[in-house]
Amino acid sequence: MAMLLELNNVEVVYSDVILVLKGINLAVDGRQIVALLGANGAGKTTTLKAVSGLLHSEDGKVTAGVIQFQGVPIHHEEPQNLVRRGLVQVMEGRRILPHMTVEQNLLVGGKVLKSRQERLDALDKAYGYFPQLAKMRQRVSGYLSGGEQQMLVIGRALMARPRLILLDEPSLGLAPMLVTEIFELVERLRQQEGIAFLVVEQNANMALGIADHGYVMENGRIVLAGTGRELRDNEDIKEFYLGMSLSGHGKSFKDVKHYKRRKRWLG
Repeated sequence: MAMLLELNNVEVVYSDVILVLKGINLAVDGRQIVALLGANGAGKTTTLKAVSGLLHSEDGKVTAGVIQFQGVPIHHEEPQNLVRRGLVQVMEGRRILPHMTVEQNLLVGGKVLKSRQERLDALDKAYGYFPQLAKMRQRVSGYLSGGEQQMLVIGRALMARPRLILLDEPSLGLAPMLVTEIFELVERLRQQEGIAFLVVEQNANMALGIADHGYVMENGRIVLAGTGRELRDNEDIKEFYLGMSLSGHGKSFKDVKHYKRRKRWLG
């Protein structure tokens, strides 16, 4: 049986000249949480946009390789068709509709559902996972806190009854307690709804703590891969992220002392 999501030797080019992804191989199986890690500019968000069809709006395109969702090639599909298939991206920066209420934002996510009753059922489910949003359903969403907005955009994705959610930097700008709450929610949605997640995240420790599998990107390539536990315990990962947090700059894996003797990880 095919994986839920597979990227095979995928290359992405912007403006017909800038090669951003250089032969990416990545997979997400049903009900899995997969973490995609790396420094800024490594190609993580481009990978998500290649999957969700959002590259077209940025003059980017898949120029080589194949992206398959549920065994069907999707790299030429329009984003709205992919949402109907059950593939939804939650973009970095909490892209709410700020002048609309919380409930109006959620209902936008349910537009792909066929009937009013389906949308109401989905709304009840979203409020079940986000009781805080239920209490402020008529509040204008632009006045929500950062954590509440993050809950709102995940709730809006849930309205489409997804099989796979692409989650881009969910912890960005949030307090540690809220980050923990968001990741606990991701785990609940996987367990209770059977939703798979591909999560781009700078907080490696948090992401790998719940991930079944993880990939590390650098300069448009996968340079390390393994289970969440293997990567969390990997000395290269610890040194790379420790170095990044102390200096404020991402170290290259080529500068990590274990890199050469850990070549078996290279993708």
